[in-house]
Amino acid sequence: MTRAAVCAVAVASIAFGLSACSEAVDQVDKAVDETYEVTYEVTGRNVDSIEFHGGGGKATEPKIESVPKPKLPWKKTVTLRGIMPAAVMPVAADPEGAQVACRIIYKGEVLEEQNAKGLVAAGGCTAESPVTG
Repeated sequence: MTRAAVCAVAVASIAFGLSACSEAVDQVDKAVDETYEVTYEVTGRNVDSIEFHGGGGKATEPKIESVPKPKLPWKKTVTLRGIMPAAVMPVAADPEGAQVACRIIYKGEVLEEQNAKGLVAAGGCTAESPVTG
């Protein structure tokens, strides 16, 4: 199933409203039963928490897992399914200037990388499922 097919299903469903679109995405997600493994990496200073898609839930409503006060550098490999996007969201607050960086790696290739600095730094990486195209 290609990304174009997923988009075509989603676009066609817009006419039927958001619930119909959500149902179409759920049907596509069930049809694309392939799994893929990604590794999340987070570095920085004084990261308060990290939230990430851990593989549970549905593509349109992924289960968010959380790690409070993680030891840095932090790394986690997860198995995701179908069209569920990979996502990791570190958050840091530091009066002297917070700093966070995240990466999503698939088969040795960096799919997404972001950095954030400031009093409150909220970095986030989101990558499209590689099984969609």
